[in-house]
Amino acid sequence: MSKFKHLLGATSLGTALVIAAPVFAEDSKDPIIIPIHNWSSQIVMSNAVGQILESIGDNVEYVTTDSQAVYESVRLGDVHLELEVWEGAFGKSFREALEKGGLHDAGDHDAVTREDWWYPMWTKESCPGLPSWEALNECAALFATPETGDKGRYLDGPVDWLKHGKERAEALGLDFTVINAGSAAALWAEIGAAEKDKKPVLVFNWTPNFAEAVWPGEFVEFPEWEDGCDKDPTKGPNKEALYDCGNPAKGYLKKAAWDGMKDKWPRAYCVLTKVSFTNPQIAQMAKLVDVDEQEPEEAAENWLADNEGVWKPWVEACPG
Repeated sequence: MSKFKHLLGATSLGTALVIAAPVFAEDSKDPIIIPIHNWSSQIVMSNAVGQILESIGDNVEYVTTDSQAVYESVRLGDVHLELEVWEGAFGKSFREALEKGGLHDAGDHDAVTREDWWYPMWTKESCPGLPSWEALNECAALFATPETGDKGRYLDGPVDWLKHGKERAEALGLDFTVINAGSAAALWAEIGAAEKDKKPVLVFNWTPNFAEAVWPGEFVEFPEWEDGCDKDPTKGPNKEALYDCGNPAKGYLKKAAWDGMKDKWPRAYCVLTKVSFTNPQIAQMAKLVDVDEQEPEEAAENWLADNEGVWKPWVEACPG
């Protein structure tokens, strides 16, 4: 971390900036606890922001936390922030925690998200009715495996991501067996294994991540998301079932913070509110781990070194 402290110390804040920006009280020496989940961009981003906070004198700890239960942990102050609140995956858990109180919306990233069933473009050559979801049953046999018999195979995200692929398949009458991957790496391995023979494959995917640059593909177009499709059966085409809509096609990516953070670590909280990553930046973070095989802490350090113009203004806007 010393190189980031050096880089930050070498930055000259203009007189006008110092006068215009508020000066924050000293942050607590207690550690800011940042949760770590099980996908690369979140892990690298968490390390990057943690290193930024360390560069201004804060103490930081990381804890592995369930990606759905984390909002309850933030609300209770057991962890102090969350850097990737994906609308499609975690919007429901986030909203429920907001209603209880104790955490709040700490602002949006510039990135726009999408998470849904996805296929590489060679799959469409065998099933030209795609991306319409109604083409899936016509092509289900193309996706069948010994594991699924005469039904197609769809590889969903890990169980703790709560993607509701099984409920979606049942609600829309899809002739598919939904299998949960053990990790994000298992999803990439599925695509990579299918690439050699251009075998049709259907997996859970999301943007931003590195995969869109490696394997061009498309999301399946399900019935358009309606607010409440995950809790009100009257939403969506099947009036007797939940999860019969696609996920939001232009979802938000938010940050969340414990209500007590702004008083206990006012400068760190200010920096958190300034943090905003774009789709290409987040994809690059994931690539450093998933393609370049760097360790997350190393990937974060390298990303920060290569992108001083992105993150230094966040710190300069929050002088201590």
